[in-house]
Amino acid sequence: MSGTNAASGAAPCRFAHYFVICGIDTETGLEPDELAALYQWLEADRQGKDPDTAATGENFEQSPLKRTFKSKVLAHYPENVEWNPFDQDAVNMLCMPKGLSFRTQADSREPQFHSFLITREDGSRTYGFVHTFYEEVTSPQICSAMQTLYQMYQAENPSSASPSSSSSSSMDSLASSLDEADSPSSSSCRSAACGGYDASRDTLFVSKALCLITPMPFMHACRRFLSQVHRAVTAASPPPLPLESYVHNILYEVPLPPPGRSLKFHGVYEPIVCQRPGPGELPLADFPLGQTFTLLGVENLVHLFNCTLLEMQILLYSQDYQRLMTVAEGITTLLFPFQWQHVYVPILPASLLHFLDAPVPYLMGLQSKEGTDRSKLELPQEANLCFVDIDNHCIELPEDFPQFPNKPELIQELSEVLLRYGISPVGGAPPTSVPTSTTTPGSVSTRHPGLKSQQALRELEDDGRNGNLGGEQLAVLELLQGNATLERLQALAKRTGVRVEALRGVGGEGEAQGGRTAVEEEELRNAKLNVQLREVFASRFTMMFADYEAFVIHSAPDLESWLTNREQMHNFDKASFLSDQPEPYLPFLSHFIETQMFATFIDNKIMSQWEEKEPLLRVFDGRIDKARLYNVRAPSLRSSNYQRCTILKESAQAIEQRLLKIDHTAIHPHLLDMKIGQGKYEQGFFPKLQSDVLSVGPTNNNRWSNRTATAQRRKDRHRQQTEHLTLDNDLKEQVEGCLVLQNSMAFWEWDKASPPPLKPPKKSASECCLKYMQEARILGKNLRQPKLSDLSPAVIAQTNWKFVEGLLKECRMKTKRMLVEKMGREAVELGHGEANITGLEENTLIASLCDLLERIWSHGLQVKQGKSALWSHLLHYQAREEKLEQQQAESPVSSGPERRKSESSIGMPSLRASVIQDMRHIQSMGEIKTDVGRARAWIRLSLEKKLLSQHLKRLLSRQALTKKLYKRYAFLRCEEEKEQFLFHLLSLNTVDYFCFTSVFTTIMIPYRAVIIPIKKLSNAMTTSNPWVCVSGELGDSGVRQITKNVLEMTFDCQNLGKLTTVQLGHDNSGLLAKWLVDCVMVRNEITGHTYKFPCGRWLGKGVDDGSLERVLIGELALPNADEDSGRGCRTPDMQHSPGQTRRVSITSMGGRGYKPTSAQIQEAIGEAVNSICKHFHKPEKERGSLTILLCGEVGLVGALEQFFHNGFKSARLFQKTVFVWDFVEKAVAYMESADQMGDMQETAPLGLTCVSLCHYVSAINSSPRNIGKDGKFQLLVCLGARDRLLIQWLPLLVECPVIQRMYEESALLRDRTTVNDLIAVLQTLHDFPITLEASLVKGIDL
Repeated sequence: MSGTNAASGAAPCRFAHYFVICGIDTETGLEPDELAALYQWLEADRQGKDPDTAATGENFEQSPLKRTFKSKVLAHYPENVEWNPFDQDAVNMLCMPKGLSFRTQADSREPQFHSFLITREDGSRTYGFVHTFYEEVTSPQICSAMQTLYQMYQAENPSSASPSSSSSSSMDSLASSLDEADSPSSSSCRSAACGGYDASRDTLFVSKALCLITPMPFMHACRRFLSQVHRAVTAASPPPLPLESYVHNILYEVPLPPPGRSLKFHGVYEPIVCQRPGPGELPLADFPLGQTFTLLGVENLVHLFNCTLLEMQILLYSQDYQRLMTVAEGITTLLFPFQWQHVYVPILPASLLHFLDAPVPYLMGLQSKEGTDRSKLELPQEANLCFVDIDNHCIELPEDFPQFPNKPELIQELSEVLLRYGISPVGGAPPTSVPTSTTTPGSVSTRHPGLKSQQALRELEDDGRNGNLGGEQLAVLELLQGNATLERLQALAKRTGVRVEALRGVGGEGEAQGGRTAVEEEELRNAKLNVQLREVFASRFTMMFADYEAFVIHSAPDLESWLTNREQMHNFDKASFLSDQPEPYLPFLSHFIETQMFATFIDNKIMSQWEEKEPLLRVFDGRIDKARLYNVRAPSLRSSNYQRCTILKESAQAIEQRLLKIDHTAIHPHLLDMKIGQGKYEQGFFPKLQSDVLSVGPTNNNRWSNRTATAQRRKDRHRQQTEHLTLDNDLKEQVEGCLVLQNSMAFWEWDKASPPPLKPPKKSASECCLKYMQEARILGKNLRQPKLSDLSPAVIAQTNWKFVEGLLKECRMKTKRMLVEKMGREAVELGHGEANITGLEENTLIASLCDLLERIWSHGLQVKQGKSALWSHLLHYQAREEKLEQQQAESPVSSGPERRKSESSIGMPSLRASVIQDMRHIQSMGEIKTDVGRARAWIRLSLEKKLLSQHLKRLLSRQALTKKLYKRYAFLRCEEEKEQFLFHLLSLNTVDYFCFTSVFTTIMIPYRAVIIPIKKLSNAMTTSNPWVCVSGELGDSGVRQITKNVLEMTFDCQNLGKLTTVQLGHDNSGLLAKWLVDCVMVRNEITGHTYKFPCGRWLGKGVDDGSLERVLIGELALPNADEDSGRGCRTPDMQHSPGQTRRVSITSMGGRGYKPTSAQIQEAIGEAVNSICKHFHKPEKERGSLTILLCGEVGLVGALEQFFHNGFKSARLFQKTVFVWDFVEKAVAYMESADQMGDMQETAPLGLTCVSLCHYVSAINSSPRNIGKDGKFQLLVCLGARDRLLIQWLPLLVECPVIQRMYEESALLRDRTTVNDLIAVLQTLHDFPITLEASLVKGIDL
């Protein structure tokens, strides 16, 4: 026991935790692979057959040499490490993902190397490195079993004597051999004779795997060590020491290199060097990034990097496990300082393909079979999938996602780095590098016999401090140590890089400069290239997030209160951050700051107030501080100019210095206290190792035990403190009974533990942290690695149940976030940042909702059709409904017509809510080319119409269709969850979205316009020819003639956006030309948005103000209760944001004989000016219509009209009504009279102002439009505000003697103080560039 404790105590500081051997268990014999049986069960289930009658792993359609058999962990040393418990089933499957494979002497038997990783519960990773080779089968039972299987196969398939007719069963994907892929001659060389197996004639070989499990990814070092161990087994002569010595040495006597140092330890034949980055450097990444760039090409890799940052579903596809691992690790190391927070499975066996059904972001690697066509690969969901075909150097991207900022410049810089190392930036080019393995795998090293002494000398030179040397070597060492001259010569030679070849005779084979072998040169080159490529990406983030700290919100006084209230906390000021960024960065950044990896990064930052900084954050913050020292960033704050990485040279030099100057050397392998005669050397066979000497670490050699104990304590503390690593900013509620864990192989199980209490008592901060982490690590990570033996169909079904709960939770959080962002001032009071959501953020949230709906519709699909599961379902629904409609039309007895909803407004026929009708609108849009695009457009349209929940409810009400399309465990077949999901979507009806209108700006839209006259006082008929022109934020319809006496028309024109004004007029012809119009209603026939344009005035000569044309300002009309009940939710008045009281329009008061007081008028002017100021303080794309703020019901023009009307003598007995415009015209006439002009020109500025007022009034009067006197006054105010002349004109009007005749003494316009206050208020508008809509200024020539 003491030995085990000693071993486990040192584990965190050991280079390797376990040495594992996997292969065939000769005692149990040949067993079919359980995963093969599971796969057959799932295949049968997917195809609708009875899964229980499916085969149990035996597959007689396939040659036994192509089948997979169960492998086992034959031995692992030590038995267990406390810090990293051994998971036998996971390691077995990851070492041999295809199970055992057999070969004969006729087949290629090249050794293979691959890596894997296991992610533990606390988020930490363990790496595995596997060397697989073929060993001759000596057991007669196994050989005879194989012979029997082959005879049974021949009996079942008499025509299949030749291997060329191998089964095309989907089981091939399990047995697809990597070796066949790597040796093109293997399949062609097999004759009928050598394709089969005959025990009397053939030699049988079986795969065996040697594996090292390590806490850090020292890929090159582990690869070289395992390769040397295999060489020792296949060499003609036994290794210098028993294999136990080398395994014991790497397990117990080789420590991890300290940060910033290099370490040399000894394999069987050659020394091996590894290095670890220092505290201020990028973390360790040993997988060759150059190979990732070579396989994909720079542009594809940047696309993949972008998809990873935006947390899409990423599927890597290759025949080679090591390629999958290299690309997966490569892309995740580029994310610094962020970390991938979701499912991470670099190697997913073909038998577990159904786990791609996981409706969460993931990064998975799938092994492909040689010659498999990509089109035959059925993936459950592709709407948000990035598919990376590594072997064919191509990538399939999801639709419509933002590009990484400065992408062309980034590609250029990366290409230059690659070219310096001789690598083509275009994917698929063969790397111009030497092989990375020490020798050709499997070949025996044939060194010159005279080199042994030189090897010993070189070891002495490098390892003089090491006391673990043989007698003869020790004597030489003592001689060297005793001779000062020799010592100085050695030191000088070493310092100057001179090799002392004369002393050694012929130089070493394959040596490069500096006494390093070609392999060492290659490793150094790879390490330098790795760090330089990573630095380029890291410097991008350093530039983009240089000021992120300024936007982090520290709102909690201590850790415990922060953890307790984490859900309600607003941790990062997203709106301010985005407003501070350059325009081109916004599309990407608005998406990225919504991701879980960014939320976790900010959480880590906040936690660092109370805890030790997370390592990646510490390095990143250090770099930002350093960058600030060297350049003050204030002037270039908003600059989107690309800045290149400036530390490429230094980063490469740091690595080179560590690898050239070794800091530490581990103890040499040495003879152990072993039993004699066991594990006798036999060439080609891996011996049975003595477990008693390998299960215990050395008791005397404990020179880093103190450091170990400290590190262990620190790690225990750190583990408790950093449990927040996987927190999601928005998705943090608890799923009962689900302990959320993930693992490299992504096998999931139901957690049978009882659920934690919902409201636990108060605990300490660290306990609180742990509890919080368990509740919060959800959705993306609700996947668990169980014992693989638990992979029963029942467990898989229960796993899917967890997915259902996760999707429902995600829907709740997303809809809540969308509501909070839109709900106005109430959101601010709740601490959710600013009231107004920007269009950019809104678009990001809606895109995220579209993605969620696609994932829900992809979950549990029976058969996938097309890339969008939602659109596929809609098409099935459409086909059924149209068929039913046709049958109803043909049948004489029709079901009664659908109850017609009451009209939403007088004269406007109601618009029927129909899933099919909305689909037809989308299908008619030629701009959308793909199913994914159509599904997204349909979601946006339904959301804008407030029918999303109702439409989806209608779609899912066809239960027979849902059962046909979905498996029993699918989200859409879980009744209770489905109802809750629809309820959450229903809550979105409480806010107004224009997410369809604002995105599809170029489509043709049918509009319906209805003119509603006031029938009591006016002719409903008119003999004149009316016309209408509708304007919106995106353009106008042009003048459209209305048929006489019809008062209604429909017209098609390009999307006008939100409607702002309607110009209504007629030509005044005929006897009944006068026309009293109540309002005009205009409806977008696709979105159903209806706008009301109030008028309430006459149009005609000699009535009212004589106008034949009016510009009406519109607002969105509210659907009435009847129509809205169809949506299932009464939508509140869009003007009544919670907490906002709607301002009463003083113009509407005036219209009912009510005269507003002076105070009300002044308040109204102040409010109108305030609204315009706020308008200009919003981002340009979010501003909406300025016309409504100028001319609308509570606009500036209406408020100034009331100011001018106050005390105005307008009603004259027996005379026609006088208008404010009459006063303006008289004042201008007075100014224009010659003698007055003469007086005024004495003061030049006053004279110029006078001229400008006369000029503007003249231009308005001479306009060809008959807009009436009130229309002219409105135009004068608008032009004065635009050209900043209002405050100059007001004193002129006040000073004019005409005012005394037309205004009472008490009028506001005659009160100097009030006028001066008005001028001061209007002065504030001079800061803004007011532009007027074309419909207002049409025909005015200035």
